Amino acid sequence: MPLRLMTTAAAYPYQPVKERGTLRSFLLALLMHLLLAVVLYYGVSWQSSTPVGAEAELWEEIPAATAPPPPRPQPQPQPEPEPVVQPRPAPPPPQVKSKVEDDADIALEQKKRRAEAAAREEAERKEAARKEAERKEEARKEEARKEEARKEALRKEADRKEAERREAERKEAQRKEDAKKKAAQQEQDRKEQAERERKEAAEAKAKAQADAKAKAQADAKAKAQADAKAKADAEAKANREAAANAQRKSELARLQALAGGSGAGGGGVGNAAGAGAGGGGKASPGYADRVRRRVKPNIVFTEDVPGNPTAVVSVQLAPDGSLLSARLSKSSGNSGWDNAVLRAVERSDPLPRDENGKAPASFTITFRPKD
Repeated sequence: MPLRLMTTAAAYPYQPVKERGTLRSFLLALLMHLLLAVVLYYGVSWQSSTPVGAEAELWEEIPAATAPPPPRPQPQPQPEPEPVVQPRPAPPPPQVKSKVEDDADIALEQKKRRAEAAAREEAERKEAARKEAERKEEARKEEARKEEARKEALRKEADRKEAERREAERKEAQRKEDAKKKAAQQEQDRKEQAERERKEAAEAKAKAQADAKAKAQADAKAKAQADAKAKADAEAKANREAAANAQRKSELARLQALAGGSGAGGGGVGNAAGAGAGGGGKASPGYADRVRRRVKPNIVFTEDVPGNPTAVVSVQLAPDGSLLSARLSKSSGNSGWDNAVLRAVERSDPLPRDENGKAPASFTITFRPKD
């Protein structure tokens, strides 16, 4: 509060109220002094002549001689005495004044009147000065009251602004505190969300590992079953081929016996049969494209890789199309794409058979992410 008062006083310094009519009062006072000097001058000039001497006789009344007191009479009852009326003294004879005395009296009377007039004027001047001083004092008090009212209004305005500033500071502090609490709550929520996501990711990873392990076990089991089946099929095929060969041989022997032992024709038939059995292990020209079209929908890959890298997969199949093995014979340089291709090949098991009804023993497939 003292600082605010000092600031207000510095902004509005106190200035004394200017008196109005000072010049007029000074001129009136100067005029009255000049008139008084003129009156005094003429009054002194009239009394500067030598006064004329005058004679006066003083009379004093001689008291009458007192008679000796009479003998004291005996007290007798007497009636109440009548009131004694004292005789009024005779008025003194009028004094006869000379002309000089009359002139002196007139001059004294005039001087007295002029002095009274001057006194009245002085009294009026003093009264006017007093009234003017009272008016000025009243004006000064009124100006002081206005100044005090103005200062009070400034003080109230300063108090109001100070209250508004404090309220604004309180609101700003409250806003900052709320923002701080909100930020802390958001940070806590973010940490909790991150912790939940980490736990979910860990659980998903553990689940994926468990699924991968189970799938690997299932794939190993399926592969073992496929190997056993392939082995059984191969043994059955070998047995069938051996039986067929034995049957052909017996049939050839019978035919030779019927034909009279012609060995050349029999050898030609045997060579033809051997050639037909040996051509079933190779893939037809369009078989790799058929397998690629079968595998491509199972590829799950969302990364954006530069260029169009090539991954080459070498596949080994059983005659019925069951997947025996799939390995990466040429990497694309992106492990994500390579693994996605291998997983897609495994998901596509079993693969389609070739045109001859059997799957080739081994072949390679080329995959590109932007094909």
